[in-house]
Amino acid sequence: MTDRILATTPFLRLIDRDGWIFVERPNSTGVVTIIPLTPERRLLLVEQFRAPLGRKVIEFPAGLMGDEPGHENEDPVASARRELIEETGYEARDLEMVATTATSPGMANELVHFILAWNLVRVGAGGGVGGENIVVHEVPIADGRAWLREQEAKGLVIAAKVFAGLYFAEERWG
Repeated sequence: MTDRILATTPFLRLIDRDGWIFVERPNSTGVVTIIPLTPERRLLLVEQFRAPLGRKVIEFPAGLMGDEPGHENEDPVASARRELIEETGYEARDLEMVATTATSPGMANELVHFILAWNLVRVGAGGGVGGENIVVHEVPIADGRAWLREQEAKGLVIAAKVFAGLYFAEERWG
């Protein structure tokens, strides 16, 4: 295997590996996607504008691992705990990693770790950091699919990881 770096930015690197061109994040060790359930059996979903799509997207709370000073060697569960508070204002008393998968294996070497989070307690405002402008939605677990269809009808995009997260939520709490 021979890697040739074709382009580098502060957040992405374009690599040619023996004729296969893909991207990697040089400043991250992976991604966490958190599937949070409140004591009232409501899933927390987030809405934010995503520049590559030019639209708002519905997602589960998520974030990069190892991308901030002091968090370089952070494990997925610790990262999920931190990201959940930043994005939603909720802290989870219980977290469990349920799967590690590839996000887009033909285009990126990135792995996503799915983390279930429950026994939530509100500890802050949420909304993200650095101008993320995240809107938090609390959706009854039983109404998740119908609510997502409503959001699509309004023109929002539903991230694929939401459907995987619903599978894990329904498997555990359904």
